[in-house]
Amino acid sequence: MIKVNEQRRLWWGISALAILASIIAIAISFARFDAPLRPGLDFVGGTRLQLELDCSIQGNCDNPIELNEVRNVLIEEGLENASVQVIGENGTGLAIRTQTLNVEERTQLQDALREEIGQFDPTTISIETVGPTIGQELFVSGLLALIVSFFGIIVYLSVRFQLDYAFFAILAVFHDAFITAGFFAILGLVAGVEVDSLFLVALLTIIGFSVNDTVVIYDRVRENLIKYPEDTIDTVVDTAVIETLGRSINTTFTTLLPLLGIFLFGGDTLKYFALALIIGFILGAYSTIFIASTSLTRWREYQGKRTTLATPQPVDEV
Repeated sequence: MIKVNEQRRLWWGISALAILASIIAIAISFARFDAPLRPGLDFVGGTRLQLELDCSIQGNCDNPIELNEVRNVLIEEGLENASVQVIGENGTGLAIRTQTLNVEERTQLQDALREEIGQFDPTTISIETVGPTIGQELFVSGLLALIVSFFGIIVYLSVRFQLDYAFFAILAVFHDAFITAGFFAILGLVAGVEVDSLFLVALLTIIGFSVNDTVVIYDRVRENLIKYPEDTIDTVVDTAVIETLGRSINTTFTTLLPLLGIFLFGGDTLKYFALALIIGFILGAYSTIFIASTSLTRWREYQGKRTTLATPQPVDEV
């Protein structure tokens, strides 16, 4: 029989390392971007242009775009604070995020880039503009949604189970959401990946998935405590994990398959949304089995020992 509680220090150690790495990455992001993750256009406002060279023109795509050439054009246009990223498999695309530009300024920038780099395919040009006020409202609304979801989970699990069940379920959910955020903080620092409103949607989805998985195990733990009152808490929890393991693996695997398809073939808009869900769902399965269940076991063991020590021992009569 699989005994997850025997190796709980190992599982906790793995999670502790992942959380530590996430804390470091988020701290560095705060220092660089004044935000825990590299914020996208949805949160800070501005204009984002996505351009692709027209490879139907002979010689137009012979060489990948040089970042230095693009930055020089931006400096000449007074946009030295803009962020720029070369995209596409052959380095023939550009993603530029800058301050809010009007139609004339956008046209002027595109003309300057065309003169320096080459002709762009008009069918691939994408332009988005978001005001800073709307961006802040989206950010605040997203955070409020996360806080409300955590509160709702605590109330629901406290009513359905007990307060300690709810606490450790929230611990597992926080574990999943925080490490996912830490992973994207690293991507933001290393690969320039920005988070947008879809990332908050992904976090809310991860929270729901993780809680659902945890509730299944906790239901079985509660049933087994009644069915096997003579067993120790670690035996009861190990049995519950084994009985629900197949369901957890199958649910996670079948959910990951379409997400992998979206990540590989869904385009740039949904790519990182799918990646966040993939990471979060894997973490959700891990935390349910190795964090939520083992933490509950350790707490119940501690409570049992404390109760035993607090119970007056009978005194032998002389």
